[in-house]
Amino acid sequence: MDERRGRLTRDGIRIHEPEDFEGMRRAGRVVAEILDRIGAHVVPGRTTGEIDRTITAMVEEAGAVSATVGYKGYRHASCISVNHVVCHGIPGDKALKEGDILNIDVTVIVDGWYGDSSRMYVAGRPSRKAERLMQVTHDALMRGIEAARPGATFGDIGAAIQAHVEAHRMSVVRDFCGHGLGRVFHAPPNVLHYGRPGTGPRLEEGMFFTIEPMVNLGRPETKVLADDWTAVTRDKSLSAQYEHSVGITATGCEVFTLSPAGRFHPTWT
Repeated sequence: MDERRGRLTRDGIRIHEPEDFEGMRRAGRVVAEILDRIGAHVVPGRTTGEIDRTITAMVEEAGAVSATVGYKGYRHASCISVNHVVCHGIPGDKALKEGDILNIDVTVIVDGWYGDSSRMYVAGRPSRKAERLMQVTHDALMRGIEAARPGATFGDIGAAIQAHVEAHRMSVVRDFCGHGLGRVFHAPPNVLHYGRPGTGPRLEEGMFFTIEPMVNLGRPETKVLADDWTAVTRDKSLSAQYEHSVGITATGCEVFTLSPAGRFHPTWT
């Protein structure tokens, strides 16, 4: 199928056809099922490398393809970001400790369509401040999704997220954002998680993109480590992130990466 199907807005954002929603549903369900299943493997003593190898096997078992293996030289089927790592954490030999919080980000390709999602997990029991951070971040994502509808702007999404986060005296990361996707991994627009209502391109039916706010307990500044992937908070404060892939419908927003088992929130147990 031609990845160029549909039309582009003047901002370069692809408007997909109605039948394209089904492809995104299939890809989104596969990645959501993997994230549902991996939770049982997030325990103290398990290494992030072991978790990633389990995810690799799950991707293969599902008949999907990892979008991240080989992407710009990356070698893993997931990014696993622990505690003060904001995003793009590389799986390795470090074992999880009691109370560690971690974001697991997985993207798969199913029949040419990209499913991209991430959510928070806890090794053991979280501290009260970590639990609060995850709750605020989760709810901020949902506020952003509620703002995503035809006729609204991308600034409306960012403003809804920012207002919720800052009302809880936390900060939104500015250095990373959501993105368009479909039959490509990253495409216009950049979906900022902060902003002013009424600004930015207007949302139209057929737009596919991710919303994936990163929220810090401390200040919003980040830095990328020498491996050119791992982003951490500059002040070493805890960070959390949730991500859904969504499509704009005639009446609102469809979430393609909903958890089939209801396990998107880390307290599902």
